[in-house]
Amino acid sequence: MTRAPLVTIFDPPPAASELPARLPSPFGHAVHPLARRAAATLVDQLAPAAAGWGLDAPGGGKMFGVLVVVGADGRVGFLRGFSGMLGSRWDVDGFVPPLFDAAARDAVWLEGEEELRAIGRQIDLVADGSAAAATRASLAALAAGHQASAAALRDRHAQRRRDRHVERSRLASAGLDPAARDLALHALAQASRADAAELRRLETGQRAERIEPTARVRDLDHRRSVLEQTRAARSRELLVQIHDAYLVPSARGEQRRLRALFAPEAPPGGAGDCAAPKLFAHAYRVGLRPLALAEVWCGASPRTGGRHAGAFYPACRGKCGPVLGHMLDGLAVDPAPVFGADLIAAAQPVVVYEDRWLVIVDKPCGLLSVPGRSGLLRDSVQTRLRARYPDASGPLIVHRLDLDTSGLLLVARDAVTHAALQRQFARREIEKRYIAWLDGEVRDDGGVVELALRVDLDDRPRQLHDPVHGKPATTVWKVLARAGGRTRVALFPHTGRTHQLRVHAAHALGLAAPIAGDRLYGRGGPDGRLQLHAEALAFAHPHTGEPMALERPAPF
Repeated sequence: MTRAPLVTIFDPPPAASELPARLPSPFGHAVHPLARRAAATLVDQLAPAAAGWGLDAPGGGKMFGVLVVVGADGRVGFLRGFSGMLGSRWDVDGFVPPLFDAAARDAVWLEGEEELRAIGRQIDLVADGSAAAATRASLAALAAGHQASAAALRDRHAQRRRDRHVERSRLASAGLDPAARDLALHALAQASRADAAELRRLETGQRAERIEPTARVRDLDHRRSVLEQTRAARSRELLVQIHDAYLVPSARGEQRRLRALFAPEAPPGGAGDCAAPKLFAHAYRVGLRPLALAEVWCGASPRTGGRHAGAFYPACRGKCGPVLGHMLDGLAVDPAPVFGADLIAAAQPVVVYEDRWLVIVDKPCGLLSVPGRSGLLRDSVQTRLRARYPDASGPLIVHRLDLDTSGLLLVARDAVTHAALQRQFARREIEKRYIAWLDGEVRDDGGVVELALRVDLDDRPRQLHDPVHGKPATTVWKVLARAGGRTRVALFPHTGRTHQLRVHAAHALGLAAPIAGDRLYGRGGPDGRLQLHAEALAFAHPHTGEPMALERPAPF
């Protein structure tokens, strides 16, 4: 079988002045023009085959990559790669091969996969097989019958109690001699004790009947648990052997095993299978020097959201950080950007209200609310306000705005005020209104988005929609205007999850239109800012009780 050539040579060739002096960092958002040109060619070539590979099916999109390279002969071209598998295949004509040694992986996986399938079939038999299903159905039917019998008896007993209550009332007013009344009351008490004894006998007999079928079901559950633990242990063993089939090269020619790059932790799922590591590995393998990388999403957005067809994305730091860190050793590479360092705002936060207890500022885009956790980014609203109020016990940020978001931010000047305002937030007594331009036309005029969110563990600080493990998040929205293929909206968050408005706008199950300029969930923008602004804030002053309502119009 003849493979299509993996390197596509640029025609016309780029001039020397068009080549990057250093490899742009794969973790940056900027895309070199040559990489953008190569990606456009790739996207055009993918279009006819997208349906056959399932890229346009719901959730079926995939990350592709191009790596601009130069050969020993000085000719400049690019390689193509894809993340994971394409059309259920690791190796596809025209794309670079996977990072792992296919023969070594197959030697482990083909036999191991059948072993895991065999254990899975046993689990299915124990969980849902005909014999297991009959056992579980028998116990369920017995329990239902017992419950019905016990309920019927309790109903009869309830009627008898009502009859005895009526009889006791009659005896009290019948004028009987004390001895006769006591004898009649004793008979009623005996009848009550007889009912209780009858119920105990019924329940004791039912428990005895359930002992054997309950034990059979418990045995099935135990066998299922043992099998699942066996499968999980064997899967971990296989994963160790599979990871050992990944030899990761560096530009210096040093090879390291994948597990060593993540030690002492195990590599996360999919590590080494992204487009970028495959591209660099193949370039080294055939003697090509990398010049620029671009990763572009093709096809439908994933079900978790956050990826859009034709948009460029930096390499993820969770899975690719350690891998690419090793692979780029020996190349002249721009340093990986510190998230937010490129957007530090020159403008100061504008104080729009202050008293002895609190401050409200208009935060500029590109300034953190509080210092970054890593310690690399100390500049923030909190830092700057502490310079303004050096003698105060605060200031303490009550709520946060994203780095890329501008607008009204509430700050307490002491711990007591901070606690009181946070209680108002917890009780959802503080009202916020945001203004945004969305990239796209939203059909309806308003509504509610409810999508649970969690952090993307492999690509912080991005957030994902996860209906199982995510935290509830609710946003009310209203269309204000439509113009030029964009939609201006007012957003009212009822919860305060990280990047909530950005994900709710961009996700296909939300507004399906990312906020303009969103470099994480949309397509970025030429002016370098996110078109999201916290325009209005309303709350009760924590000390005076006075209603507070402030507005700061959006600068866009």
